[in-house]
Amino acid sequence: MTSDALRPATTTRSLRTWLGLAVLMLPTLIVAMDLTALLLALPKLSADLGATAVEQLWISDSYGLTVAALVITMGTLGDRIGRRRLLLIGAGAFAGLSLLAALATGPLMLIGLRALLGVAGATLTPSTLALITNMFRDDDHRRGRAIAVWATCQFTGGALGPVLAGLLLQHFWWGSVFLLAVPPMLLLLVAGPFLLPEFRAPQPGRLDLASVGLSLVAVLLLIYALKQAVSGGGAVVPGVAFVLGTVVGVAFVRRQRRLAAPLLDLGLLRNRTFAAILVALVGAGIAMAGTGLLVTQYLQGVRGFSPVASAVLFAPMGLGVAVGTLTAPAVARRVAPITAIAGGLGVSALGSLLVLTESLPLILAGITVLALGTGPLFALGTGLIMSAVPPARAGSAASMSETGNYFGGSLGFALLGVLAAFVYRTRMDGASDSLPAALAASRRLPAGQAVELLVDARHAFTASLTVTALVAAVILAGLALLIHAARRPVAVPERDVVRG
Repeated sequence: MTSDALRPATTTRSLRTWLGLAVLMLPTLIVAMDLTALLLALPKLSADLGATAVEQLWISDSYGLTVAALVITMGTLGDRIGRRRLLLIGAGAFAGLSLLAALATGPLMLIGLRALLGVAGATLTPSTLALITNMFRDDDHRRGRAIAVWATCQFTGGALGPVLAGLLLQHFWWGSVFLLAVPPMLLLLVAGPFLLPEFRAPQPGRLDLASVGLSLVAVLLLIYALKQAVSGGGAVVPGVAFVLGTVVGVAFVRRQRRLAAPLLDLGLLRNRTFAAILVALVGAGIAMAGTGLLVTQYLQGVRGFSPVASAVLFAPMGLGVAVGTLTAPAVARRVAPITAIAGGLGVSALGSLLVLTESLPLILAGITVLALGTGPLFALGTGLIMSAVPPARAGSAASMSETGNYFGGSLGFALLGVLAAFVYRTRMDGASDSLPAALAASRRLPAGQAVELLVDARHAFTASLTVTALVAAVILAGLALLIHAARRPVAVPERDVVRG
């Protein structure tokens, strides 16, 4: 058969692969958007449903908690039952649960549905990343571009979530925020069976239910402890949860080392580059989440912008990550991926330093540069992680990468959030526990006292933002040095290393 005769079939397969990638971007966007969309919808839906403060917390957190707790299990489950099958099951469940959430009649019903949405969401992200790795396994250049597009959609979704929610809330009821997910998931269900190939491990071994239970309990307890630490409700409950989570986590690690087919392949961590990239994913998540948390509060509480305006002003941070991830493959054609990742983290550290100023344009430029510099880490670093495993373990590797991201974000909210609260309270000398509390108290005071309290509170909060940005800069600079020191190539065949 001549090469001319083979060319149409090759072109058709290539077109189908890229159309399949486009379909995989739908759940990637939606899962990310659902993590952030309720930031603006929560006050309105809480008022309509009569949710208490505790119920509001669980409405907001139940989705992310469940996703983080189950992503390890779902990544490995896809290796066993088929990644396309798991993806389509999750997409169908996500569409149905989103419709029910939009029609929820009470806070407890919505909390339960959000938790179930998290179960469905946990099936989607590792499945999409594992499928992309398998679809482009024999072409380093195209695989690098595909993973960069995947990472771009993930962070773009996080940035667009509050903006789209704000626009919908101006014209429709709060349930419209959940309905955003239904059409993309239905499209995935229709097109997925035709455009996406099926992949599963040839000899996956049985799913160890004890490992599933241990990972679920450990992750839930640890993230719950971190979130409770941020809420400022005392140290006993988060402390106990953290200790218990750590004990269960140690038991999980010990069990994985004894199993022939572990839920999580911890042997990968022996590779210095692989381990350094995972640490960098966690560290970058800490810096970005902590800084982002403070900047969004700064825009509303100090600068006085509305939630919608704050979401629009904050959007460049998410878009900065998107641009950084999308351009990372081009950078990797000129320098080694590890060099690009280390250099990008150095740029992010410089962006954090811009936030130290009190100039709003420089602060917004700073969070954009911070996010832009992390692009090579999320695109090229994720590619290196995925290419460090055989195709049969792609789901497990994807779950490790995503767990690092979730833990980084939760740690950022907790650790840097607690640090910021400590700085604020120290500056206020007991006059106020938080900026929202100061804003509420000012409405009950005489005009002169209210102005004095607000001035002090805004100065104190700005100081806490400055300290947080400085710590983020130190973290990012340290990560750049760590990645630079781990320059030894990932121990995989040369054809499997992502070069862009």
